[in-house]
Amino acid sequence: MTLTITGATTELGRLLAQHTTRAHVHVNVAGQQANTLLHDGHAWKDFARSARAGLQRAMRTDAGLLVHASCAFVLAAPPKDPLRSLAQTIVELEQEALSGPVPAVVVRLGYLYGPTSGDLRAYRTAFGLGRPYWAGKRRAGQFHLHHDDAVAALLAAAQKKHAGRTFYATGGPALPFMAFMDAFARGVGRRVPLHVPLIAEPLMKLIVRKEHVQQTALAMPVDLPAPTVPRWTPQWTDHPAALQAIIASWRN
Repeated sequence: MTLTITGATTELGRLLAQHTTRAHVHVNVAGQQANTLLHDGHAWKDFARSARAGLQRAMRTDAGLLVHASCAFVLAAPPKDPLRSLAQTIVELEQEALSGPVPAVVVRLGYLYGPTSGDLRAYRTAFGLGRPYWAGKRRAGQFHLHHDDAVAALLAAAQKKHAGRTFYATGGPALPFMAFMDAFARGVGRRVPLHVPLIAEPLMKLIVRKEHVQQTALAMPVDLPAPTVPRWTPQWTDHPAALQAIIASWRN
């Protein structure tokens, strides 16, 4: 049958478009370009307006089910703005989707990454030039999710019996962004990754937005969030290994 998508031109949307569903399902991934730690916070600019507009378009679908992709980090309830306001907007959009005219299911995704990520390729270039990056706090773990696992989770959730539910899709235990990105840096040849010192935050405002600083400092729970998408198991729970596989695929 038909799988229709709001946000079809995004990285996640293009991967979703390669699949079909048994019944007519609409998946909304508008706003998911911001749901990653790879853009230094710049993709959050104008998020509230564009994500709300995307949901309004998605709710006009004639599909029998709407799958609304959301963000798992809201689980940690960010304590300060601007990230707190973004989290509130994300939760409001979830509620709008669930109370809208089309039966809906919400899937809260971990921070996205994958071989088609333009932001990840930009990091490869930056590391090749020897540039430092904002690594955040050493022990603040975040939930990461490979693009392929995100697509699989959204498709697994696309069943009418799940209408009204909110599920999580996170790729294994929380891993600090520093550990995640250092593994990538070493994989592309940077033996000793360089970090921007935390005390330099005031000087980095034009390059690293406050949202990113707060995200890399916001620790996720030790336990995996529940409930997870039924009958879905992530392929990539070892994210350093997944990053090495991505680097290998680029070389091939």
